[in-house]
Amino acid sequence: MAISTNQFKNGNHIEVDGTIYKIAEFQHVKPGKGGAFVRTKLRRASDGNMIDRTFRAGEKFRDVRTEARKMQFLYADGTDAHFMDSESFEQIAVAESTLADPLRWLKPSSEVDLLFIDDEPADLQLPSAVELEVTEADPGLRGDSVSGGGTKPATLETGAVIQVPLFVEPGQMIRVDTRSGEYVARA
Repeated sequence: MAISTNQFKNGNHIEVDGTIYKIAEFQHVKPGKGGAFVRTKLRRASDGNMIDRTFRAGEKFRDVRTEARKMQFLYADGTDAHFMDSESFEQIAVAESTLADPLRWLKPSSEVDLLFIDDEPADLQLPSAVELEVTEADPGLRGDSVSGGGTKPATLETGAVIQVPLFVEPGQMIRVDTRSGEYVARA
């Protein structure tokens, strides 16, 4: 089945030159002279790199079959991340390099949606924010307050290091935006 540029939606997956991409953004452009075209930002499914591509209006691509399955994240062993299907209890291993960014926000035993592209595990669909415990953070300096501004690095229970406000202490639960990796609020 083919998908045309006028059927693009954010989040669709298409195949371009043998590589599978997720449409992050698109814009139909109709200049005063010349043919219409579609400007896109595409995220490569294999490694998450973003590229900009322009296509002629009406150009067709292979529509890629995607399916999200409920999985439980078991553990990561340095080379693979291990998941268990919540319904069939079947376990699968996915190369950590494929899921490097979303794994930063996952605790063992977390329920996630694992995205399969053409029956191959390819990506994790995470909530927009997660609550994680701060395991390590330098103490804030005297006089620092909520309104003081300024940040310091903090290590989270998953091992990720992010910038947090000076008042955040080890042992506190915080909300982190999974798309940008930024501190949102105390949980």
